[in-house]
Amino acid sequence: TGSPFTFTDRVWSGVHGCILFWVNGLSVSFVLSRLCSRFNSTFLFRKIAAKYEMSEVSAKENGVPVVDDGNNLPGDVETDEPDVLGFGSSSAGFRNRKSVAKMSVDAGALFYKMTHKKRGVCLILNNEKFFVPGLKDRSGTQADRDNLRKTFKDLGFEVITHDNLTCSATIKEVKEVAERDHSDCDCFVMCVLSHGEEGVIFATDAPYKHDQIFNPFTADNCPTLAGKPKMFFLQACQGSRLDAGLTMATQVDSSPSYKIPVHADFLVAYSTIPGFYSWRNTGKGSWFVQALVLELQESGMLYDILTLLTFVNRRVAIDFESNVPDNTLMHAKKQVPFITFMLTRLVKFSFKEPS
Repeated sequence: TGSPFTFTDRVWSGVHGCILFWVNGLSVSFVLSRLCSRFNSTFLFRKIAAKYEMSEVSAKENGVPVVDDGNNLPGDVETDEPDVLGFGSSSAGFRNRKSVAKMSVDAGALFYKMTHKKRGVCLILNNEKFFVPGLKDRSGTQADRDNLRKTFKDLGFEVITHDNLTCSATIKEVKEVAERDHSDCDCFVMCVLSHGEEGVIFATDAPYKHDQIFNPFTADNCPTLAGKPKMFFLQACQGSRLDAGLTMATQVDSSPSYKIPVHADFLVAYSTIPGFYSWRNTGKGSWFVQALVLELQESGMLYDILTLLTFVNRRVAIDFESNVPDNTLMHAKKQVPFITFMLTRLVKFSFKEPS
């Protein structure tokens, strides 16, 4: 197979070429593992690797974690990989789109940019009437709709309101709003007022999954909102469990499990935690929307949105209790909203002329 010198040169040439490719994006661990399997001379390969200073220090400088066993052989190089069956060997089920979006704020900014020409769209989907067996009319939801419309208009939003849409009409409207050009907008808000169960919301005729209203606004589907806050406020039950509350003199130790969606710059504020009822007063509207509107009206430009939602949680948890004296099962129950977010900066509304 040729002299050692010739073989060395051939291997060295291969390593050198692979390293050049690695500089342009090919994983160094991929290069090393392939070379290990291709060439039988372990000693020779060690010499080559040493010449390229593939030590623990240099590997870490290149972002490659290495097993600390003192040898640092190519076979010991570790890389990060997804916990997905077949990823890398098959592209089935994965999108490989490369979307380029113009970011409205520097990577190191603490706050989202809220000085665009427009505040943005606030889409309110309000359902009072239903054609689904077992679902009653939602008395009081008109108060929620009107209060939200006024509140977000005062914050400078372009408010779009729809009442009693079917499932197909709901999805169509959501997609149409997502397809708009939001380049001149600070952010986006959606409020949904309806019946619900865990993981789904009811339109007038059928349920739909939460993702069906979230996904159209991800950065790849709606690039003009990339890097901008997308906030969803969902007033709907997430189950049929009741919270009887607990009388405390000082504090309670609790650590609820939060499920965080993998949508950058998203915030989703659920009126109640998964599995539980969400309460609504037939005259004044839902507890959650009452508290949300009050905090936004009083302090909407004083604090960031997560601070405001903390105040909303406290107000709902402390100030409200169900009043159904004729039904002991439903009487004197409590509620606390469930806030989940993937915001990467603080959201704080600055003054803007109402739309």
